[in-house]
Amino acid sequence: MPDPAALFADAAATVVELVDRIAPDAWAGPGLGAWDLKALVGHTSRSLVTVAGYPRLPAADERVGSAAEYYAVIKTGGLPGTTDPEAIVERGRQAGAQLGAEPAAAFRALVEPATERVAALGPDAVVETIAGGMRVRHYLPTRTFELVVHGLDIAAATGEPVEFAPEVLAEAVGLAAHTAVRLGEGVPLLLALTGRRPLPAGFCVV
Repeated sequence: MPDPAALFADAAATVVELVDRIAPDAWAGPGLGAWDLKALVGHTSRSLVTVAGYPRLPAADERVGSAAEYYAVIKTGGLPGTTDPEAIVERGRQAGAQLGAEPAAAFRALVEPATERVAALGPDAVVETIAGGMRVRHYLPTRTFELVVHGLDIAAATGEPVEFAPEVLAEAVGLAAHTAVRLGEGVPLLLALTGRRPLPAGFCVV
């Protein structure tokens, strides 16, 4: 079974290489929705920042037992600010601003603290997340998922190609599928994946 820490590090390296290719005059251009490109990259950087920061807060107990449960809790649990579009947009803008005048270099500098913290904790450490206490090995796939999805967003916004390792993509796709099942959306997803019918308009599992 692939090591979640290795997949996270692989995904981070892929996105770093993509961000390094962003042209200096592109950062203020379109990113995703209300975000410019710098805000999109800033939002993506939170996948690294949270790994480096959240694990410093040991959880009293394990409340969330899988990555899919994490996303299901966030989507259905009414956690303050986690699904508020305006709050999400503002956090992305703030994260982009925090990347400073050299955003690509700042993004790259976030990788080492995150991977070092993961190694220091080990896979079974229980850490606090916005959804509750989780083991590192269950939390990391959510961060890899965010890196993959927003890496694809960055590639779409810039026109630059990006290619994630097959194992990284498999974990991300599997997580999306498991989350769909938890949300009661497994059947329409399966029917779409097998060519039976298209997904409903607005279908989203996160």
